Amino acid sequence: MVKTWYVLARCVDYFGMTLFTGGLFFLAFLWPDGAGHGRARKVVGTGWLLGFAGTVAGLGLQGAWAAQRPAADLFDWDLLGQVLGTQFGRVWFAKALLWLLAGVVLADLMQRGRNAATSTAWRVGAGVVTLGLLRTTGLTGHAVESGRPLLTQIADLAHLAGICAWIGGLAVLLFGVLSRRDPGELAAVVPRYSRLAMVSVFAVIVAGAVLAWQTVGGWDRLSTTDYGRTLVVKLLVLAVVLVIAQGSRSWVARRLDFAVVLRGDAATVRPFVHSVAAETALVIVVLVAASLLVTASPGR
Repeated sequence: MVKTWYVLARCVDYFGMTLFTGGLFFLAFLWPDGAGHGRARKVVGTGWLLGFAGTVAGLGLQGAWAAQRPAADLFDWDLLGQVLGTQFGRVWFAKALLWLLAGVVLADLMQRGRNAATSTAWRVGAGVVTLGLLRTTGLTGHAVESGRPLLTQIADLAHLAGICAWIGGLAVLLFGVLSRRDPGELAAVVPRYSRLAMVSVFAVIVAGAVLAWQTVGGWDRLSTTDYGRTLVVKLLVLAVVLVIAQGSRSWVARRLDFAVVLRGDAATVRPFVHSVAAETALVIVVLVAASLLVTASPGR
């Protein structure tokens, strides 16, 4: 039962990091005006809350899991002390501190809106915090256990960055841009995100293939180990997401101009909204599978 709660904490952490870092990138480079709009800010704020809560809970639950104690003991000081003496504990504690720094970045964005999102100093600070969150996440995964740690850690960083830019941006697009149906924003922001998503998906696929091969080690393990079977499920769901994403790209190519001419007509934009919503929902399944993989042994 403790492991289930630990996996859930890792999933919440992943989802929060995705919303936060991907949302920050979206507001900084694709839609700075969105930094002043409530729904877009809520996506990023929700990401921060989930990420910080998932990290703190994961730190305590790791100790409870290792000591075979109940999940309710996650804040026991003795267990926390034991966890902080491990490599995982030190990395995860550093990540918790990074989330506190991320809170400063978020507070500045909430206070200054577009002025912060377009500020070089803010972008540098947000970039440093984002890189730190991605890197500390990778340091507790299977990439560090590979026979080629440099290759796999670079691939892991690219994989996480691609996922965050793609999915975090997708959430801001859905709840921020599409909910407003402003024709000017649709014309300017949607094509930018479509290009970003294409690059991000390419990075996710290439880096994911490298990670899978280095971690699993052979085709036979995809069917003979729990890790391999979970990975297959993740890949199948991801394939469905990519099919839906292709439908979204087709809408952008064929119907976006029409939607802009009709000034964001709800009936015209609705198929795109449904497609983006389906992508977002299925990605949660992918994140759950990723949480299961990071807490499982590749050899089992």
